[in-house]
Amino acid sequence: MTKRIELDINSGVAEVKLNRPEKHNALDHAMFESLIELGEKLAKDRSIRTVILYGAGKSFCAGIDLSIFSGESSSDDFLNKMEPRDDSLANYYQSAAYVWREIPVPVIAALHGAVYGGGLQIALGADIRYADENSAISIMEIKWGIIPDMAITTSIPNLINIDKAFEITMRGDILDAKTAFKLGLITEVKSDPLSQARELANIICQKSPDAIRSIKKLFYDTWSSNDKISLSMEAELQKKVMSSPNHMEAVKSSINRSEPDFSDSEL
Repeated sequence: MTKRIELDINSGVAEVKLNRPEKHNALDHAMFESLIELGEKLAKDRSIRTVILYGAGKSFCAGIDLSIFSGESSSDDFLNKMEPRDDSLANYYQSAAYVWREIPVPVIAALHGAVYGGGLQIALGADIRYADENSAISIMEIKWGIIPDMAITTSIPNLINIDKAFEITMRGDILDAKTAFKLGLITEVKSDPLSQARELANIICQKSPDAIRSIKKLFYDTWSSNDKISLSMEAELQKKVMSSPNHMEAVKSSINRSEPDFSDSEL
């Protein structure tokens, strides 16, 4: 792990801080590699109940550091990075955003300052996004004559209508937080998004981890599916959840009004 990312784990909550504040957390190769490595590590850690993703300094992430393309734009290395990685549908660049989708527990992004281009696509890889009112949000790739290609096609269709996606992507305008909220790009505008993320993370940690993981899987796997697939998955996941010890622990603690003691199951 490089110094590009800081990780703090406490009581099942993993706080991931992008830590390149002098560059507004712009994405260079070290940042890409750190995000992917850490995301994959957290995905395998059964003790993690939720993840908070935020940036150090004045911004969440200002997008790609253009120096990343110096001398590489026509190289075999660049082309190879555009191919799917082992054990993932996503390529190297996409994985910095898609890895948060692959984590089985909820990922909450706390946004502030610049949230541009690749930075926004990383935020869209989270399940929930809180932003402060001074956030500046943009799908900015058109400025450089390219398309957004960090897994945006797996996230934005669940959030906004296609005509709005066309408009904001082709214009490349910088949106304020209230406009981004009205469009559906962020969940809520908050005066302190990191505190709000921590509050929600604490709530999630009090719930059955089996149910939480299954809700994330259920929604992503069925959101655009037909009724046959959706209903079948609901039933199959529910059977697994109800057969786990954590289900009985949730029932017992609710009846007794006591603190639940959930286990780190393999569900």
